[in-house]
Amino acid sequence: MTSEEHLYILALKQCKNIGNINLKKLIANIGSAKKVWESSPKSLLSTSGIGKQTIQNVGNKEFLLIAEKEIKLCEKQNISIISQKDDFYPKHLLNCDDSPVLIFYKGNLNPNLNPISIVGTRKMTLYGKSFIQELLSGLSTSKVSTVSGLALGADSCVHEESLKNQIPTIAVLAQGLNSIYPAKNKTLANKILENNGALVTEYASFEGMARENFLQRNRIIAGFSPNLIVVETAYGGGSVTTVGFANQYNRDVFALPGKITDIYSQGCNQLISLNKAETIVDINSLIKNLNFIPQPELFPKEEARIEIDPEKKNHHKILEIMTENKTISLDELAEKSGILHHKLLPILLDLEIYGYINCLSGRQYQLN
Repeated sequence: MTSEEHLYILALKQCKNIGNINLKKLIANIGSAKKVWESSPKSLLSTSGIGKQTIQNVGNKEFLLIAEKEIKLCEKQNISIISQKDDFYPKHLLNCDDSPVLIFYKGNLNPNLNPISIVGTRKMTLYGKSFIQELLSGLSTSKVSTVSGLALGADSCVHEESLKNQIPTIAVLAQGLNSIYPAKNKTLANKILENNGALVTEYASFEGMARENFLQRNRIIAGFSPNLIVVETAYGGGSVTTVGFANQYNRDVFALPGKITDIYSQGCNQLISLNKAETIVDINSLIKNLNFIPQPELFPKEEARIEIDPEKKNHHKILEIMTENKTISLDELAEKSGILHHKLLPILLDLEIYGYINCLSGRQYQLN
């Protein structure tokens, strides 16, 4: 669906010094993209932070013709155009100061799914691939979609494993939707569309492809979801820039640690050491930390638990108390059991590791 507003946003996007931030300022102050286009220089300069250089190309008739041509191309190729005032604009992106004023997409953007952004190196190892496979298998019963960049390596693996697990997946591109890059992933892109996923970009066809587009693409991946997972990356890899955006947007970032001698784990290890990402310890705890409720399995499997040694009488005593109370605080447990706090904490840790209880916030414990 296109509108008159989309037409004028597309015309303004061609003005040399009008990026997303300046365009938002102008629209907020003047009222609409059409009014910005038709306003006098004096009116435009009344917007804070906007100078003469910024507005020098506003009203250029040639830009309006190019915008009209772009809209016709999108209609012909079944490309949808949405602005921040439209339905289906990704809700998490709205919170980012530099989010695209306009988005082009093909496919299905389901607002009822929880998006999870996952990125990693193009030179992914078997370790990274196994992690992605296990994670997406674990998410297969949840109302989620995955978001990545359609690059070779980790991105492709995320999209492919999502398809295998019937999880809708969203590919964010660094160029217009009239072409697919890398060309090797054209078949994968078609499969994404055939399986309720989407191809998304902020770029019109007339903007072409530039190296800096990939960096800008990374900010959309970071902003698309409240969570970002980094699988493998070297020092200074593209995924590190995505983490920078995610930190700026106050997203929860998780990184897969690895051996210090493995090149494509070193970037993740560094992110963790700098407190820019949380450590991924195991799949189950990661899924819990993503903060969404999985759909129940039709035939749930009981989790294997470690048998507690009969000699550990205090462990059994705590379980008996928790069987009666289900959820209980540390202080209440200490009072009911008669076990001092410093002796009780190691017991509770054992029970959590064994799979019998969960530790909640505020020193509350819950029977599993």
